Amino acid sequence: QVQPVESGGGLVQAGGSLRLSCAASGIIVSLNNMGWYRQAPGNERELVATITSAGRTDYADSVKGRFTISRDNAKNTVYLQMSSLKSEDTAVYYCNIKGHGTGWYEYWGQGTQVTVSS
Repeated sequence: QVQPVESGGGLVQAGGSLRLSCAASGIIVSLNNMGWYRQAPGNERELVATITSAGRTDYADSVKGRFTISRDNAKNTVYLQMSSLKSEDTAVYYCNIKGHGTGWYEYWGQGTQVTVSS
């Protein structure tokens, strides 16, 4: 069974940094498109950053230059390094896996809370 598990969330002051991790069991992250999404109270879930199986990265405009998505194939883990955090970055962050075998599939983690205090 595929299960992405996020960790690394917490409370941080504005301007600080956090690193989120997404460890995936039952699937090889390097062969799939991985993404980080977030959802703040009252808002829809939004895309934060993605990394394709080829290693291409993409970011939401709101986090460009502050967040970095990366992948450690040996650990089968994807990271989101977040720097210069702002109060508007406060949200539940979710790990997402997309790929295809016999058909397209998608998996979500349970989420990890990030709270940025101003």
